[in-house]
Amino acid sequence: MTQTAGKLTPVLSANWDHDRSWTLETYRKGGGYRAVEKAWELNKEPGVLTNMVKDSGLRGRGGAGFPTGLKWSFLPPPDGGPRYLVVNADESEPGTCKDIPVMMANPHLLIEGMVICLMAIGGHHGFIYLRGEVVHVYRRLLAAVREAKEAGIIGKGVGPNGDYDIDITVHAGAGAYICGEETALLDSLEGFRGQPRLKPPFPAVAGLYARPTVVNNVESIASIPGIVLHGPDWFKSMGADTKNSSGHGIFSLSGHVKYPGQYEAPFGITMRELLDMAGGIRDGHELKFFAVGGSSAPLCTQDHLDMKLGYEEVMEAGSMLATRAIQIFDETVSVVRVISRWTDFYQHESCGKCTPCREGTYWMRQILHRFEAGQGREEDIDLLEEIARNINGRSFCALGDAAAAPVLSALELFREEFVDACSTPVAEQYPIAKSALFNEVGA
Repeated sequence: MTQTAGKLTPVLSANWDHDRSWTLETYRKGGGYRAVEKAWELNKEPGVLTNMVKDSGLRGRGGAGFPTGLKWSFLPPPDGGPRYLVVNADESEPGTCKDIPVMMANPHLLIEGMVICLMAIGGHHGFIYLRGEVVHVYRRLLAAVREAKEAGIIGKGVGPNGDYDIDITVHAGAGAYICGEETALLDSLEGFRGQPRLKPPFPAVAGLYARPTVVNNVESIASIPGIVLHGPDWFKSMGADTKNSSGHGIFSLSGHVKYPGQYEAPFGITMRELLDMAGGIRDGHELKFFAVGGSSAPLCTQDHLDMKLGYEEVMEAGSMLATRAIQIFDETVSVVRVISRWTDFYQHESCGKCTPCREGTYWMRQILHRFEAGQGREEDIDLLEEIARNINGRSFCALGDAAAAPVLSALELFREEFVDACSTPVAEQYPIAKSALFNEVGA
């Protein structure tokens, strides 16, 4: 590991390399569930846990970056009815792969965070909404929930006084990207077709079963035990050199780097430092562009290597930090081909509820396929841009914005590639054999 390895902050990933890290026994050996014990004491004074999370500056790790403690505080005063926590584990955007390893290697960390959150909001039932395709993670979560029940951490009559009930349900969804949107997730959890709801009312007021509900990402909830155990100042000490991005986070590096993988580091680390940790671009090649926030964010180039990875900092540079699914591409890759594949995904995953997204993604897909085949027209470049601009900001939910953002930035940064694709098929400009990593290892 290089000299920048000292910037790593293993908190969520601290025990990933431990023997049977997913078991209750291993988790407790590493200090697991001590935060819950502390939280029971702190929770004797209403609002303390929520204020701790507020003071820490923790922002939602699912992409939007909304302050987590503030979100909890939006719930109305208790009225005697149920209040729910729903963990959004529907991780499905291309390149996004941080929550699944958290749940696979350390499921009890998520459960501990859920218990603390339920205490804080006065709830008794938490749900983990997981993609049905990741059966191995589903089974691991079920086993961890069972262990926690058998140990008396959750279930009937838990807590120091034995008077609090906490139940956790692991729910496997049917595999729709739209269910990553919180209200579509709630509809799916209730047994309906997953489509976004009109807001307001927001989930904090009328969420699951029309009751007050907190919806948070896996990494957000898994960050709670550390904040409770070590305090808000400890959390804020990481990411202190950013404008408003406290703490640590998992950065997922994939693509043309020597050592792709998960790198847990403080917010404010630069892209250059992360690339250094990952060994840099593969030998003999150079960086062409990267997607810092996954496929739903505007593209970045070498000019952005010294950009601090914080929410405001990345936005000021013209992109979005989002889920920190950093996909890295060298000069052997066609921008047209990458954008075309991403648009295929968004067109397929559009729920069809609103016209801009339903029709716009379809037409972008048709035009991009023409460019790939070398059959595009120069006027198609302006048409593609016009369609993307008519989707952006006009769709019912953020899926339309996600589909339009990479298209618009690709046209701005690499317009000449679209011009070239009007006469020459992309496959001739960028042969697959030249760009395929598996050819380098003799596959």
